[in-house]
Amino acid sequence: MAAPQAKRSGRKGRLAQRAEKPALDPCPPGQPGGAYKPLTGVELERIYNTSLDLLEKLGIGDVPDRLRADLLAIGAQDNREGRILFPPELVEQAIDQAAKTFVLHGRDAARSIVVGGNRVYFGTGGAAVQTLDLQSGLYRPSTLQDLHDFTRLQDVLPNVSWFTRCCVATDLEEIFDLDVNTAYALLKNTTKPTATSFTLAKHVAPIVEMLEIAAGGPGEFAKRPFMKAHISPMISPMRYGADAVDVVYACIEHNIPISCITAAQAGATAPATLAGFLAQSLAETLASLVMVHAIQPGFPMIFSNWPLVIDLRTGAFSGGSGETAVLNAASAQLSNWLGLPSGVACSMSDAKAIDAQYGIEKGLTSMAAALAGGNLIYESSGMTASLLGASFEAFVLDDEMHSHTYRALRGIEVTDENLGFDAICEAVLGDGHFLGGQHTFAAMERDYFYPSLADRDEPRTWADNGAQDAWTRARHRAHEILRTHTPNYLTAEQDQQIRERFNIF
Repeated sequence: MAAPQAKRSGRKGRLAQRAEKPALDPCPPGQPGGAYKPLTGVELERIYNTSLDLLEKLGIGDVPDRLRADLLAIGAQDNREGRILFPPELVEQAIDQAAKTFVLHGRDAARSIVVGGNRVYFGTGGAAVQTLDLQSGLYRPSTLQDLHDFTRLQDVLPNVSWFTRCCVATDLEEIFDLDVNTAYALLKNTTKPTATSFTLAKHVAPIVEMLEIAAGGPGEFAKRPFMKAHISPMISPMRYGADAVDVVYACIEHNIPISCITAAQAGATAPATLAGFLAQSLAETLASLVMVHAIQPGFPMIFSNWPLVIDLRTGAFSGGSGETAVLNAASAQLSNWLGLPSGVACSMSDAKAIDAQYGIEKGLTSMAAALAGGNLIYESSGMTASLLGASFEAFVLDDEMHSHTYRALRGIEVTDENLGFDAICEAVLGDGHFLGGQHTFAAMERDYFYPSLADRDEPRTWADNGAQDAWTRARHRAHEILRTHTPNYLTAEQDQQIRERFNIF
């Protein structure tokens, strides 16, 4: 007979129990945003009206023939100088008929999320070509194995609400094999909502065949599409990209939800002034919405207006700046003001190491986007080095940061119980403190988030425990997850069918 375990008591026992399994999550994903409003109502109107003027008077260039015909059929105009003009009433019709909320399905239905309204979710994005190696602490080219590892790492991180491939498998040269193996890595290693990109439209149909195998058979994926597409159909300034437009058509044909991403750069492909940037970027993202409206009105589309910033002294991309923070917050505010499911990009630190710069830039930009109510906050987990790099340690640290952000978004619940009149009276007339009171115990689990990576010990205890920094603690956590979490969400039969049809590496 096993000896009975010693009963835990006191502060250390309570902390250990919470570390094992908290009684409840005081800061779950999907908290409401929208309290931060960098733009006034008048400013929103002026930016929006300038965007309408740009679409009506300047229009969009390089419109592929198929899309040109579809746009003209719904009321767009050809200016006979190579540009298609969008009357304001057409743009507003597209906004009115757009999908305002919809489900991003996970293969596990319990992991699905509803996009739109004021709900805020952190997720991933990016196409990093380098990985911060867990062993050496230095950058090296990203591989397909890295993508598998990143996917299974985030599978256990509760604040990554959907997973887009965060790195490019640079060890695959053939672009079809790259697209196939990217989608396969997501299928095998997670049941969260996922997203990928398709290099060419002709890749969509065969990859859908693979998704149907995982979904249970032909036609099943379209019923609950658990993978969306990231597409950039606009090339700034103010023109369409033919290959990406073709991918949009193919995705709509196969009922793949899409994020139409505008990613202009201030001072390079859009005005350097923040207001001018927002006007052009909004016009371009609206042009994507009108495109989708012309193909299939109301098709699920994330209005992904991603303002990006460069350092005007050098031309280098700057993902962690204060300008990035305020522009993406303003973009979220504009999208939500229009009633469209918003996607913005934040937490794209320019730092190469997990250091003070990393923490400052991640916290500033992600908090601003969340407070402004960005529905889907892309790039918010794992990205470093101005989107050139992805880091396992960063994924772990960012997940904890998001809990703090969700706790801030949750705000303060003012109720009779929380105001604590009786508890105050009891403490003042009794022991003179609130330690150990039932009011305190109830709030302890309900209202407070307790980090597992951030160090709150006093200096001597920290030194006695090895004086570890956050990077070291996160590395240990990432190693442990990758050592123990080795999922395979495909059955042996599904995997065999996929491997018989595709080159899986």
